[in-house]
Formats: sequence, C-alpha cells, structure tokens
Amino acid sequence: MDLIQLIVLALIQGLTEFLPISSSAHLILLPLLTGWADQGLVYDVAVHFGSLFAVVFYFREDIKHVLFAWFSSVSGGEQTANSRLGWAVILGTIPAVIVGLLLKDYIENELRSPLVIATTTIVFGLLLWYADTSAKHVRDEKSLSIKDVMFIGIAQAIALIPGTSRSGITITAGLMLGLTRQAAARFSFLLSVPLILAATGLKTKDLIEAGGAIDVSGLLIVVALSAVSAYICIHYFLKIIDRIGMLPFVIYRLLLGTFLFWLLLVHTAA
Repeated sequence: MDLIQLIVLALIQGLTEFLPISSSAHLILLPLLTGWADQGLVYDVAVHFGSLFAVVFYFREDIKHVLFAWFSSVSGGEQTANSRLGWAVILGTIPAVIVGLLLKDYIENELRSPLVIATTTIVFGLLLWYADTSAKHVRDEKSLSIKDVMFIGIAQAIALIPGTSRSGITITAGLMLGLTRQAAARFSFLLSVPLILAATGLKTKDLIEAGGAIDVSGLLIVVALSAVSAYICIHYFLKIIDRIGMLPFVIYRLLLGTFLFWLLLVHTAA
C-alpha cells in the first residue's frame, strides 16, 4: 500500500470506530469503491491497535479507578460503583467473545458483502433514531443492572455483522435502557476496550502464524494516525452528542445504505 492508501485507511478507522456508523463497513467498502487492494491482516491489526490506544488513553483515569476498585472487590474489598462498572464491562464483553469465536469464519466468509452492509446500515440506523427519540435519558452507566449489561452485551455481539456498528448498537441499547447519551457513549467506549484487545490479540496470533515481511514504517504511520484521529473523534463526539443528538449519524447511515443499494442495482444491471 502506498502512503495515500495508508493515510486514508488510518483516518477511516480512527474516525469511524467510535462513531455509530460502522468502521468495519467502511474498511470493507474502501477497496470495493476505490479498486485498491484489501488492506490485509497486518494493517487490520495496526488500525485496531491505534483505536485501542486512543480509547485507553482518553479514559485512562476512569479505567484506572475502575481497575483498582475491581481488583479491590475481587480481593475481598467492598463493592463500589466503580467495581460494579468493572464487572459490567467484563460481563458485557462475554456474548461478543463467544459469538466471535463460534462464528468467526462464517461472518468473515458469508457476511462481508455490500448487500449485508447496506441492509444493516439502514436497519440499525433507524433503530438508533428510534432509541434516541424515545429514550428517557435519565440514567448513568453506573446504574446498570446485570440484566441491563447482558442486553447491551448481546447487542454488541450482533455488531459482529458488518455494517451494524459496535458503537452504534451498544449506544442504541443503552439509550433503550434509559441511559443519557453521554452515559450510553461512555459505556460503549469502555466496553470496546476488552473487545478490541481480544480481537487485536486474535488477529496478531493469525498474523504470526501467517508469517511474511512487515513494512514497519507503514505500520507505525497507520497506528499513529488511527490513534490520533480516534482520540479526536471520541473527544468531540462526547462534546456534541447532547446538543445534536444521533440524527446526523442516522441520516448519514441512511444515505450510505441507499448509495450502496444503488451501486448494487447498477452492478446487477450491468
């Protein structure tokens, strides 16, 4: 991949990973729309590592407090709001890990198609709009019960279908449970940490087993750019969502899905 391709790839990952518009859909569609070669496993690992670094660095204080409280509760200390949040992140990750391990090959081989992406982009965009407009917006992420967490966790597992958007569907689930937009987004972002870590670890294992040469300089560019753009995206997304709501992202998803269906019709007619 040349420098322009590396930059575009990193920016797309960084700007879409934490917005409710599906980073996987954009990464799958990029080579289809541009004619570029698929980015491959090496750069797939790199962009996700950049996103992981961004979210961990942005929420470093929250993560530190949650980890200390969780370890304290495990070693016999009292349960606190932060320790319960730690348990919530762990429990909320389990459904996606199980589904990912069981259906990884099926998802990668059967569901990475423009038709699936177009459909999920529109359907889950409309669901996001419904959740945002009908939500009570009164709860914070530390008020989640085990039942609430499992509901969000199952939603995150559904996001393994390309085009769904992990952040989009977990924010949707959080809004349906009455979380504020800020709380739904924060829990979604915290929930991404173990999942991205697990996915990156699994892909790294595949990469090591595959062997081959690695362009270190290109790798560093992708990691750095995806990390910086993801950090900026998280920062401004949290600043504006209370003011603008989810409607702009819903409109974007509807336009993107419609465009994809149009491309499919043109391709079929040709």
